[in-house]
Amino acid sequence: MEACQKGKAGAKVSLKYIGVVFKRMGPVLWKEGISAFGHKAQKILFRRFKTEYQSWVDHHHLLKTDIAERKQQIRSFSQQPKISIIMPVYDVKKKWLKRAVRSVFNQIYENWELCLVDDASTQKHIKRMLSKYRRHPKVKTLFSNQNQGIAAATNKGWALAEGEYVGFLDHDDELSKDALFEAAKLINRYPDADVIYSDEDKTDPKQHRFQPFFKPDYSPDWLLSFNYICHFLVCRTQLLREVDGLRQGFEGSQDYDLILRLTERTQHIYHIPKVLYHWRQVRGSTSMDHKEKKDHIANSIKALSQALTRRGIEGFVEKGIHFDQFESYRVKRNIKHPSLVSIIIPTKDKIPLLKRCVQSIREKTDYPHYEVIVVDNQSQEPETESYLSELTTEKDIQVIPFHKEYNFSKINNFAVSHAKGDHILFLNNDTQVISQGWLSAMLEHSQRQEVGAVGAKLVYPDDTIQHAGTIIGLGGVAAHSHKKFPLSHNGYFGSLNVIRNYSAVTAACMMLRKKVFEEAGGFDEVNLPVGFNDVDLCLEMRNRGYLIVYTPYAALYHYETQSRSQYLNPDEVEFMKKKWGEQLAADPYYNPNLSTDSEDFQIKKV
Repeated sequence: MEACQKGKAGAKVSLKYIGVVFKRMGPVLWKEGISAFGHKAQKILFRRFKTEYQSWVDHHHLLKTDIAERKQQIRSFSQQPKISIIMPVYDVKKKWLKRAVRSVFNQIYENWELCLVDDASTQKHIKRMLSKYRRHPKVKTLFSNQNQGIAAATNKGWALAEGEYVGFLDHDDELSKDALFEAAKLINRYPDADVIYSDEDKTDPKQHRFQPFFKPDYSPDWLLSFNYICHFLVCRTQLLREVDGLRQGFEGSQDYDLILRLTERTQHIYHIPKVLYHWRQVRGSTSMDHKEKKDHIANSIKALSQALTRRGIEGFVEKGIHFDQFESYRVKRNIKHPSLVSIIIPTKDKIPLLKRCVQSIREKTDYPHYEVIVVDNQSQEPETESYLSELTTEKDIQVIPFHKEYNFSKINNFAVSHAKGDHILFLNNDTQVISQGWLSAMLEHSQRQEVGAVGAKLVYPDDTIQHAGTIIGLGGVAAHSHKKFPLSHNGYFGSLNVIRNYSAVTAACMMLRKKVFEEAGGFDEVNLPVGFNDVDLCLEMRNRGYLIVYTPYAALYHYETQSRSQYLNPDEVEFMKKKWGEQLAADPYYNPNLSTDSEDFQIKKV
C-alpha cells in the first residue's frame, strides 16, 4: 500500500492514504470511490474492503448447529404461513437460474412454494430447466406465449400463488438459507405484518459478497428519495391483491412503484436487520449501475409523481443531488400556507459571528416571511451593544435580553414566548447560510402535520460534514452521522444528500411548529441546561408519533465551538441514559449491524 498510483486526473495518490480513507468511510466508497483511482489501486482497495466485510460474513455463517436450532424454533411456531416465492424468468444464464432456484430449495423453513414464470425466453435451456423444476411438488411453472415484461410475468406468478405471503426473487439472485425462516419468525412475533423487508448485499460473478446494505426500519421520507427497501421483499398476499400487483409501464422501476403503493395501504411494515438477499451484479442489471436500464429513471419519477397525487401531496419530483453518482430523487413540496418563521439566535458578544450569521440570512433567504429574534445573554463588550442597537432598527428583527446565567434550554424557551411565528427555527450564532432556499426547504417539512422537527446539513469551514442527522446511541448517548465526510460525498447509500428520517437533529439549526414544541414541553431547563436538550426534545416528539426529518437542501456552515464549549456534562449524560436507556440502545433509523463507536457507518466489529 506504500506504492503510488495515478488517478484519473493523472496525479499520484498514496495507496496507504487511500486505504486509511476507505477504512474510515467503509462501504459507501466501494463503488463511487475506487473509480477515481487507477486499476491497481482499485484491485487492492476492493480486496481490502471485501476482506473487512468477509469477516462479518464468516462470523454470521450458519453452522449445522445453527440450522438445527432454527428448525427446532420452527416446530414451536404457532403460525406456519406458506410463503410463495415469485420468480419471473427471461433468458437468464443457466448457472444463475440454477443458483437462484437452489437457494429456494435450500431454505431452512419448508412451508414454501416456488412460482416460476417464463416470459417467452428465446434461450432453449430455460424451458428445459423449468420443465425439470416443475416435477418438484413445491414448484409451479407457467410458460408465456409472448414476452410482456417483468411486471406482467410477476403478476402471472402471484396469480398462481396459494401462500398467505408472497416473496420476490429475481432469476439471477439468491436468498440466504434462513431468509424464509426469518420472515416466518417475524410473522409469528408480529401477526399483523403486511410488508417485510431485509438487509441485502451484492455478489459478483465469482460469488464474492460485497457492498452490504444495512438498512433502517421503515423510513417514509427515505423511501420517497429512493427505493431503499428493494430486497428481500415479502408481503401479505391479500394486500398484493388489493393494490392489484405490479403495473406495466414502469419498466425498471416496477418494484419501486409496487412498494410505494403497498406502504400507502398499511402501517404494518417491518424490517429484518439481517442480510437475507444476495443481489447479483451482472452486466445489464441495475445492481451494477443505475444507468444500465434507461427507462427506469423516468419511470421512477412517474411512480413518485403518482404517489404524490394519491397521497394528496402538492409538489413535484426532480433528480437528487449528485444524481450521476447515486440515483436519488427529491420530492419538493409546495408551501401550502405561507407562515411566519421566527428565527431564534442566542448570542453573547462574538459580534463577528453574529454579523456573519444575520447577514447570510438577509442575503440568502428567498422565503420572505420570517422574523429574527436575537437573545442577548449577558454580553459585555461595547461593540456588542452598538451592533444590537443597530439591529433593533431593522425590519423584522427584535433583540431581547436574557440576564440570567447561560442555560441553552432556558434561553430558547424564553425566546419562544416572544416569537410571533407559527414555526420556530433555532439557529446558532456561529452558522452561515449556504443555500438560497434553505428556509423554504425546511418549512416544506415543518408544515407537515406528521412531522415534529426538521434538521439541516451543517458543514465545517473545511467543507466536511458536521451534522447530517443524529443517531441515537452513537458514542453512548447520541452523535451526528457522517461527521467529517467530504461535502462532495453522498454518504452511506446516499444518506448525506437525500431527505430521510432520523431519531433526532441538532438544534444548531432546527425548525418545528410552535404548537409541537409546546406540546413536547420545550427544552428541559432543569436536567439539560447545555447538552442533549435537542435530542431529548426530538425523542419526546417521536414518542408522540411525530417524524424527525433531515433535509440536505438546507445547508449552512457551522463554525462549531467558536462561541461555546463542547464540554459534555457527566450529569447530563447520565440523565439521558437513565431517561432514554432502552431507546438509546436501538435507534430505528440506524442498523444494529453498524458500529456505535464511530459516525462513518462502519460495520460493527465481530
